Amino acid sequence: MATDLHGEYKVHGGKLVVVDLSVHDGHLAGVRVSGDFFLEPDEALEDINAALNGLPADLPAAGIADAVTAALPPGAVLFGFSAQAVAITVRRALTRASSWVDHEWDIIAPTVLPTALNVALDEVLTEEVGAGLRNPTLRFWDWEEPSVVIGSFQSVRNEVDPAGVEKYGINVVRRITGGGAMFMEAGNCITYSLYLPQTLVDGLNFEDSYKFLDAWVLAALESMGIQAFYIPLNDIATEQGKIGGAAQKRLSNGGMLHHVTMSYDIDADKMVEVLRIGKEKLSDKGTRSAKKRVDPLRRQSGLSRGEILERMSATFAGRYSTHPAVLSETTLAEAARRVEAKFGTEEWLHRIP
Repeated sequence: MATDLHGEYKVHGGKLVVVDLSVHDGHLAGVRVSGDFFLEPDEALEDINAALNGLPADLPAAGIADAVTAALPPGAVLFGFSAQAVAITVRRALTRASSWVDHEWDIIAPTVLPTALNVALDEVLTEEVGAGLRNPTLRFWDWEEPSVVIGSFQSVRNEVDPAGVEKYGINVVRRITGGGAMFMEAGNCITYSLYLPQTLVDGLNFEDSYKFLDAWVLAALESMGIQAFYIPLNDIATEQGKIGGAAQKRLSNGGMLHHVTMSYDIDADKMVEVLRIGKEKLSDKGTRSAKKRVDPLRRQSGLSRGEILERMSATFAGRYSTHPAVLSETTLAEAARRVEAKFGTEEWLHRIP
């Protein structure tokens, strides 16, 4: 039996939800939901508490949310929170979900590495976090050679123009996450990776997990005078257009990768020679030309790429408990081994021709 368990969850763009509970014989007991949210009618709060009492303590977040939804009276209005938010808070009280402040975070500063090694490190570091071998980590990428990094499920033939690749000496690499192709020259964009336990996004659907994991980034951009927001599922944009995109991968050992690339100062003419940016993709974004889709952070912030990276790192460190870290020789050696065995091979690159 466990007593006096307490969980809190701040809804992205919403209110704080707090749950206090006990566990008796494997079931929730004495559940009390509170917070600075709004709820009508008042009596619905007791309906929520009653629905939670007696639920199995090992019930997944989706099951908890379903129980709360089923208990709400017709016409009930939840403002600033949701049944899903209650479920996440219950899971946190039971320590089956974690929050940012439950973890010590490592920050790895930009380190110039071959693009294939950067991609391999994403897999290695995610595995290390999932296995409990390292703290959750924020890593900023850096690179020198011009590259295209395609999504795990993209076709090389459909995404990359061979003539442009040859003309500009582009290195084409496939990553482990889905999403679209990234055109990367030295200094033309900002890329970072978060390696975290999946407990941090327990109960969140895919769409909400993107916004949740990048809330600190939006705050950093705001501090630079950039009002950015998420366009579901994975685009970061401003009123001037798209500035970045995110992608995720969840591993079977409990580790999770979330990474983002944002445009800083991209050569649009070169990009359209290297990438096959189709009319259908552009029409989905409400624009007719690839150039209009490139809205660099340089113009919107007036800051150098280095200054933006420093602001992002400082914002993250100001919110969470962090420590500077470096890539160990063991980790780099393992990543290099995977470049040889996987990420640098034709078999991996052309697994979807």
